Amino acid sequence: MIIGGVVPVVNIKGVQPGALTLDGATLASIYLGEIKKWNDPRIKQLNPKAALPDQAIAPVYRSDGSGTNFLFTDCLSRVSATFKSKIGANTSVEWPVGIGAKGNEGVANMAALTDGAIGYVEYAYAQQNKMSHVLMKNHDGKAVTPEIKPFKAAASNADWSKAEGYYLILTDQPGAQSWPITGASFILMHTDAADAESAATALKFFDWAYAQGRRDGGAAGLRAAA
Repeated sequence: MIIGGVVPVVNIKGVQPGALTLDGATLASIYLGEIKKWNDPRIKQLNPKAALPDQAIAPVYRSDGSGTNFLFTDCLSRVSATFKSKIGANTSVEWPVGIGAKGNEGVANMAALTDGAIGYVEYAYAQQNKMSHVLMKNHDGKAVTPEIKPFKAAASNADWSKAEGYYLILTDQPGAQSWPITGASFILMHTDAADAESAATALKFFDWAYAQGRRDGGAAGLRAAA
């Protein structure tokens, strides 16, 4: 099992990574088309010292179905009744505004090429592309940075022993350090594999990842789910 996070990223001239703070309700209003400019009073209230431009916001969204979409929309549905009723939480939704792009790579590229853009990508893409991530106010009202420790803090609320099929949603978790758009991915394999040799090789890799992945890869953590 791999635990990670979805990260809002922006392309605003002069705004460095971590220099902008948003909360879920404001983010929901941006993707609903209610907040249209970066100097909107609701954004300024969260960033009283920031020099925000009178610039149109260009929301970028995943046009394909994905777990990233689900985590993002589930989190916003939890904090915005309007978002929940008009868009909802799903792997694929109908967005009322914005520019669609396929995959994390497509969203990252589109956001990087579009002035005034905001998008959402898996944590690794934000890191690899050196994108300007935002801080997010979490369930407890604390502004947190997207990184391994806040992902682990959100996951620490999980009680896997009581989760049927190991199904748990980790968005909007309590805790001062919790990242609000956290999720878990699982590895599923057939017990009776068609290609036994390939399956055995894959299992050896997973065994190595469980034992060495945290130390060598900096992952938020891998946990065997027997």
